[in-house]
Amino acid sequence: MTIEPEPPREGMYQELRPLLFSIAYGIVGSVSEAEDIVQEALLRYHRERRKDAQIESPRAWLSTVTTRLAINHVRSARVRRETYPGTWLPEPLLTDPSPDASQQAETADSLSMAFLVLLESLSPAERAVFLLREVFEYDYDEIAEVVGKSEENCRQILVRAKRRIEEKKPRFEASRRRREELARRFFEAVGDGDSEGLLDMLAADVVSYSDGGGKASALLHPVHGRERVARLMLGFRVWREQLGADEMRLADINGQPGAIFRNDDGDAALVVSLDIADGLVQTFRAVTNPEKLRHLGRGVSHR
Repeated sequence: MTIEPEPPREGMYQELRPLLFSIAYGIVGSVSEAEDIVQEALLRYHRERRKDAQIESPRAWLSTVTTRLAINHVRSARVRRETYPGTWLPEPLLTDPSPDASQQAETADSLSMAFLVLLESLSPAERAVFLLREVFEYDYDEIAEVVGKSEENCRQILVRAKRRIEEKKPRFEASRRRREELARRFFEAVGDGDSEGLLDMLAADVVSYSDGGGKASALLHPVHGRERVARLMLGFRVWREQLGADEMRLADINGQPGAIFRNDDGDAALVVSLDIADGLVQTFRAVTNPEKLRHLGRGVSHR
């Protein structure tokens, strides 16, 4: 194997951090926990280098450690996730352009809330193999090294994972401009209480999810269907008032159109993400759990 020339330490960290963050976030679905995992991986790398350890590829070494830490984290959190009150949604990731290098999703669709929720149906190992191969295009020999399984086993894992993902893979509007325009009109209709306008923008089988984690106002169960979701949206203003969510800003949430609502102190109180396809809103996802929003300081982005 060819030994990669190691770039200056800080430059290497900044170059690899977005990749490592995307791997960790894709597996754990939490921005804050993904950042902690990446930081721990970088600290372990630093300790190894101080011992003069021969690390042939920093990218491969750090990817391996990050993935294993993320898998272990998901396994340890499984009981907590299973007893989560109401709907579980990933921590929202603001993907607006920003110089912040804590960043980013490699592709918008692969780290959408819809896709991350779908990944939850896979085991931690299946999730890791699927992401490393399908999203980050790692070779099978690299994946085998990362997850500690044979190449053939990894291929079998990927086949199973892809089969389950393809059955429910979300669709998104191809045109970014059309998605953003529909999102803008949607939030205007919600703000104006325009029931007819809302009905025109909602898919017949639209679903609304909300995640308060038992710590903030949210519905415990999904709401299905155009008429029921439209009625729900007519109460959106009252819900915002309950949450103290006064200031609204349209934003990219996990690479999809959405909005962030802040209280008088500038803290995020509500984050909404929309799945849009065929010119209609297919899914409405709202996160109010303050523990999942505390990483969203004013103007923060992770892209």
